[in-house]
Amino acid sequence: MAYYGVNMNLNYTNICELRCPLCAFSCNENDEKAFLLSPDEIEKRIRSAARSGIDEVHIVGGLHPNLKIDYFEQMLRLIKKIKPDMHIVAFTAVEYDYFAKKNKIPVEEVFKRLMDAGVEALPGGGAEIFSPRVRSVIAPKKISGTQWLSVIRTAHKMGLKTNATLLYNHIETAEDIVDHLSKIRDLQDETGGFKTFVPLQFHSENTALDVTRTTTGYDDIRIYATSRIFLHNVPHLKALWMYLGDKMAQTLLRFGVDDIGATYHNEKVVHAAGAQTPDFGSETFLKRLIHNAQLIPERTTASYRCLSAGLEKESL
Repeated sequence: MAYYGVNMNLNYTNICELRCPLCAFSCNENDEKAFLLSPDEIEKRIRSAARSGIDEVHIVGGLHPNLKIDYFEQMLRLIKKIKPDMHIVAFTAVEYDYFAKKNKIPVEEVFKRLMDAGVEALPGGGAEIFSPRVRSVIAPKKISGTQWLSVIRTAHKMGLKTNATLLYNHIETAEDIVDHLSKIRDLQDETGGFKTFVPLQFHSENTALDVTRTTTGYDDIRIYATSRIFLHNVPHLKALWMYLGDKMAQTLLRFGVDDIGATYHNEKVVHAAGAQTPDFGSETFLKRLIHNAQLIPERTTASYRCLSAGLEKESL
């Protein structure tokens, strides 16, 4: 069996104070491509998603200097009003840390308020590589790896399950990768709050990083297989077909991966960095991808609440 999801991405703004060299998505407030979604725009997208049968929304955005926590509470309550059973996976540890500082409140209060408004799980973004040397180059203004782990520890203690990510194929060394995996494994031993580990292949196009190397299929397989063996205490390993391509994601299902990601309607971040995959995939496409790998497709959410039971069966 292998998992897939039917979800949408809601990137509420690309305006960001950090402007990390690794990111092709962010921009300054006065940039011509800058955007900030209004409540009306969010409502329109969520209603469209609900009509399409989407059951999960993945929300991340830039660190906008003018947004207060009320904006996010309103957003979450609006989503739940439109579709009460929409599973909300929202905001990275970097965003929660920023919300706390911007609103001058403890991060625990940020979690409580946004959980009360509808947050049910966290994505794993912002982890990148924990190495201070690497972070000083690829994301010098972002919170440290130690602080990322601290915010996630708090989320776990408050009952939230989260993902964790690893960004590879830039300037990291093998030692950096092992250190990163070790810290994830240690925190999982402490809290048990990670549901999924997600290695992310770095796409350098349109970023400020001068990285020209590309991974081989062997490199990708080695990262995923090593992650599966190393992180024996994390239940799931996800290979995002949108980052890797459908054939590599399919291959990785035989190297420890049990989740190929989701439909990702309206994905913006990786495509801003030059990903050549489609910006969404149909449910039929994902089911066929898994089925052709000789596995049984199982529709789920990021919290692994399986949804296949009772769904109309499609011909593969």
